[in-house]
Formats: sequence, C-alpha cells, structure tokens
Amino acid sequence: MFGDLMGMMGKLKETQKKVEETKKRLDTVIVNEQSHDGKLEVNLTANRTIKSIVIDDSILENKEELEDYLIITLNKAIAKATSINEAELAAVAKEGMPDLPPGMDNPFK
Repeated sequence: MFGDLMGMMGKLKETQKKVEETKKRLDTVIVNEQSHDGKLEVNLTANRTIKSIVIDDSILENKEELEDYLIITLNKAIAKATSINEAELAAVAKEGMPDLPPGMDNPFK
C-alpha cells in the first residue's frame, strides 16, 4: 500500500514538473487576433501576456471607437489564448494522473 502511495506521489511530482514546463512553453505560443476590418491587431501569448498591439491611423482620432476596437479584439484574443492554455494544461494533468485504487473514480477521465 505504501509503495503505491510513494509511486503516486512520484508521479504527481513528475506531472507538476511537466505542468510548469508547459506553462513556460505557452509563453512562446503567440495568439493573433484582428478586428473584423483589420484596423486593430493584437498579439499575446497563450499565457495571456500582451506582446503587441497594432492600430491603424484611421481609428486613432475617435477615442470611443478605439476603445470599442480594443475591448472587442482584446476579449477575443484573451478567449482564444485561454482556450489554448486550458487545453494544453488539462492534457498534461490528465496524462500524469496516477491510477487510483479500485472503487475510486478519477475525475479527469
């Protein structure tokens, strides 16, 4: 029984290490989102760190329009990045889950 427990603990530590490595890798995955007309472009990492924002000169003069563009485009980009982030981390976590003793349900399956 204790051997199983030690094995599970080792596997959990290994999974934790893989999760941390995945988080670092997601810093290199770039998500690009543009406004519907291409006047605003946002690039951010899958860890949701903004890398760049490109704004067409034509929307710089109208503050309210620019704010709308930023809100809509940033929210789309963040949603995309979040989806990638969660899928990648869930895959690593699921892969590293130890087998549970008989009768116990694994919530990740």
